[in-house]
Amino acid sequence: MPTPQTIYQIKVTLNASKPPIWRRILVSDTTTLAKLHDILQTVMGWTNSHLHHFIINEEFYGSPEDDEFGDMGTKNETRFKLNQFVNRTGFKFRYEYDFGDSWLHNLVVEKILPAEKGTHYPVCITGKRACPHEDVGGVWGYDDFLAAISNPKHPEHDEMLEWIGGDFDPERFNL
Repeated sequence: MPTPQTIYQIKVTLNASKPPIWRRILVSDTTTLAKLHDILQTVMGWTNSHLHHFIINEEFYGSPEDDEFGDMGTKNETRFKLNQFVNRTGFKFRYEYDFGDSWLHNLVVEKILPAEKGTHYPVCITGKRACPHEDVGGVWGYDDFLAAISNPKHPEHDEMLEWIGGDFDPERFNL
């Protein structure tokens, strides 16, 4: 694999999460949207169990066979690289994961950098807070989940802790 020449520093923020849940990643400008999906799954802590797409300049990119409605005109994400869209710092686009829970992520290209010799890309360089658990019900369900696990008197406290595996720290970020 050739050494990348140009790197994008991208901040990925889970939309409507309060306090914000985010990651900062470095990726090659030649990264396909399909590969970026894989990267986002890893850095956010998702399990790749649901459908997804990118929304760039009001166009949808993902897996055309997963276009459930058939009318979105989803373009094949394997055929598009970041450098086909990104032309400046501040460029913004979106990534939606799990159309039921609708985990919408805002992506902003913060910097365009030369690749550092000896560095392997992609890399997550920082972030804040734990990723919500799959199938928790979106941002609003996550808020309800946090309320339940933080209050031993909550009627769903024990059930939610059992579902999550006994312990969950929403402030924990594992680089």
